[in-house]
Amino acid sequence: MKKLGMVILNYNDYQTTLTLLDNIKDYRCLDLIVVVDNHSTDKSVHYLKKLENKKIKVIEAKENKGVASGYNLGAKYIEEKLKKCNIIFSNSDIIIHKEEDLKKLSQDIDKHSIGVVGPTIVENRSLNRGWMMPTIRDEIKFNLPLISRKYRKKNRYSEDHYQEDLSIVGVVSGCFFCCSGEALKQIDYLDEATFLYYEENILSKKMEAINKQVAVDNNVVIIHNHSVTIDKNINKINKYKILKTSQRYFVKNYLLASEKELKLLDFTNKLSLVILYIRCFFKGGLKK
Repeated sequence: MKKLGMVILNYNDYQTTLTLLDNIKDYRCLDLIVVVDNHSTDKSVHYLKKLENKKIKVIEAKENKGVASGYNLGAKYIEEKLKKCNIIFSNSDIIIHKEEDLKKLSQDIDKHSIGVVGPTIVENRSLNRGWMMPTIRDEIKFNLPLISRKYRKKNRYSEDHYQEDLSIVGVVSGCFFCCSGEALKQIDYLDEATFLYYEENILSKKMEAINKQVAVDNNVVIIHNHSVTIDKNINKINKYKILKTSQRYFVKNYLLASEKELKLLDFTNKLSLVILYIRCFFKGGLKK
């Protein structure tokens, strides 16, 4: 088995990161764990640095350029130290039950020659097992108030799709996945143009360009305490604006939308944002 490294992203949430590190620090399958602190404004670095040893490295980003930038910072350090390897990327709010699950994901990369593999993720009492790569029309429909959830459900695979040990999907969740280090270098790493959201969609499109598939291992399960870190640091309106900025970048640069399609996307974005402002106003959300 190739060497295996792991990148954990931290931002103003060292307690959650420390919990994950305590969970995995003795896993023998991990040759190197890199915690990238994305320029936290709290005492994260102070507490995380206390755990540094031969296996755990803490890297301080000079500024917070977003998820993809932080992931790349950790990945490049791991590749410099381990050379040929596979890399697991993880949010801090993750619970891993057993070491064998991490080994299995790395083995999936090597055995099946795929670019990215994700686990079955338990979050918000539901299963996240990847989704279909959306089209431009899909992304426009996702912005439509009241009926967007209906269209997002249609973008998911049916239960029958997950009957085998490994299922090929369009995209896996960016909160936790394993990537071939060689493929990552071949695509020139994650696109750092987005700050938050759509990193996984873009990664899948870049893998598609080098004929590498994306898959979900149906036998590996992890728990994601969804949005714990994000919700601590970004209010609802700002989070939505970041989401839509990333969406537009993805649609323009990776789905290659026309000017007409981009104008329609922009219109639906503004419409959904107005609806969100109204909802937050009546719920008192704008005060947060």
